[in-house]
Amino acid sequence: MSAIKSVPLAGKNSLQVTNFGLGTAPIASLYGPVAEADALATIQSALQNGLTLFDTAPLYGLGTSEERVGKALSGVPRDNFVISTKVGRILNEDRQGYTYDYSRDGVLRSIEDSLKRLQMDRIDIALIHDPDSGDVDHEKDAIDLAFPALAELRSQGVIKAIGSGMNQWQMLERFVWHADPDVFLLAGRYTLLEQTSLDFLELCRQKGVGIFLGGVYNSGILATGPQPDAKYNYATAPEPIMEKARAIQAICDKYNVPLNAAALQFAGAHPTITTLVVGAVKPAEVEANIRSLALPIPAALWQEIREQGLIEANAPLPK
Repeated sequence: MSAIKSVPLAGKNSLQVTNFGLGTAPIASLYGPVAEADALATIQSALQNGLTLFDTAPLYGLGTSEERVGKALSGVPRDNFVISTKVGRILNEDRQGYTYDYSRDGVLRSIEDSLKRLQMDRIDIALIHDPDSGDVDHEKDAIDLAFPALAELRSQGVIKAIGSGMNQWQMLERFVWHADPDVFLLAGRYTLLEQTSLDFLELCRQKGVGIFLGGVYNSGILATGPQPDAKYNYATAPEPIMEKARAIQAICDKYNVPLNAAALQFAGAHPTITTLVVGAVKPAEVEANIRSLALPIPAALWQEIREQGLIEANAPLPK
C-alpha cells in the first residue's frame, strides 16, 4: 500500500495536498549542478508516483526552479497538482541577483513574475519567504504589508492559501497571532535530531494552521548519517550533533532500519504536520524516499530512542 495520500491543507482551508511533496530547490542546482533533463525527470517521477505538491520559489536558482517546474508539468491538467511558491524577493532583470520587497506591489509583481516563469495561470499557495533574512528584519513589513496583500488575493480566489516559509519557528509563532495564515513551511526545526518547535506546533494545531515540514534531514546528516563532514543546518555538523546522530544511528542499525527512513517517519508522525517537503535531484531519490516512508519500523526502535533521551519526552511517535 502506498504511503502517499491526499490530506486537507489545514482545518480551515479546503485545499487538498499530498502528505509528501517535492521541494524543488535542489533541482535548480542550488547545492550542486543538476542537468535540466534530470530535473524534469525528477519532477515527472514525483507526479507519476502520486505526489501532487511542488514547492518552489523565485530565489531557487534565481528563477530556474520555477522554470523547470513549469516545463516539467506542461501539458499536465492543472487541477492534478498544487503549486506553492514564495514572495518577498524580486529578481533583477538580468537574473543575477534580487531585491527584498514585501510591499503590496512587490507581492503582486512577484506572483506575476512567478506565473510567467511557471507558464501557468495560477498558483495555489503563496508563502512569504524568509522575512528574517538580509541586513534588515522584514517582520513588520510581512505583517503590515505582505500578509494583507496575500489575504486580499485569497479573498478574491486568486490564490487558495497563504503563509510563510522560514528556518525558525519564533517569528512564525508571532505570525499566528498577527496575521491569518493557512500554512507555514518550517524547515529544520522539527526533526529526529531537534524538536524545539513542539509548543509552536501545538499552537498551530489549535489555530488550524497547517505545516509543510522541510529540512527533515537537517540539510544532510539524517540522510547521509554521521559521516565525516556531515552537514547540519547547511554547515559541518558540530560534535554534539554528531554524537547524538551516532547514538540514533546505532539504534537504527540494531533494528536494521535506515536512518533516513526513521527521520522521515518520525517527522511525519506529528499530527500538526500536513506534508513533508523533501528535495531530490533524480527520479531514484524520489522513489527511495517514498519507499522509506512506507518501510515498516518496529515500535521498539522508537521506544529505545525515547528511553535513551534522544528525543523530547512529549514528541509523538510513529504508530
